[in-house]
Amino acid sequence: MIHIEIWSDVMCPFCYIGKRRFEEALAQFPGKNSVDITWKSFQLNPNMVTDPKKNINQFLAEHKGISVTQAKQMNDRVTEMARGVGLLYDFDKAIVANSFDAHRLSHFAKQHGKQDAMEERLFKAYFTEGRNTADHKTLIQLAAEIGLDATEVRTMLSGDNFSDDVERDIYEAQQVGAQGVPFFVFNNKYALSGAQPSQLFLQVLNKIAEE
Repeated sequence: MIHIEIWSDVMCPFCYIGKRRFEEALAQFPGKNSVDITWKSFQLNPNMVTDPKKNINQFLAEHKGISVTQAKQMNDRVTEMARGVGLLYDFDKAIVANSFDAHRLSHFAKQHGKQDAMEERLFKAYFTEGRNTADHKTLIQLAAEIGLDATEVRTMLSGDNFSDDVERDIYEAQQVGAQGVPFFVFNNKYALSGAQPSQLFLQVLNKIAEE
């Protein structure tokens, strides 16, 4: 069994692109049925305050001290990159949202064997649909769409369940040297940082299989 841990953040555009490139590699890997994937929480901006009135272009401009036009140009380049792997990004719609509760939901989904589907749904909601991924009603709806129990999710979100798990993942990220995301760790032995080309992911998978 090959165990892969992926540190990622719902609001990280390169994480969704990295997910697609990794999936492309996995589809070509002969031993894909023996690969076990765990998504790990990471927050690019832990102090981010959710603001449905503000889109990501505005946030990036303020955050980096650049004009909204420059921020939009930066995001347009990322949008092109995403299109290269078949993803449709809409930064004009993307809402500034703290990702902590989305990460808690991912851990909840993991307990029910649906973590990968939950990550996929969260990414799409954030980057394509312009949904507020910090809003509990939205999170409950997204969870229900992939077959999780809405009542259980509502109860989970109303408390602090899985907060410790999210914090532990973030602490572990520091321990394994993840400066940014996506960050892939293969069998606790090899690490790849960033949305690498799918061929590089495939090389690592093949190397581990040979060993």
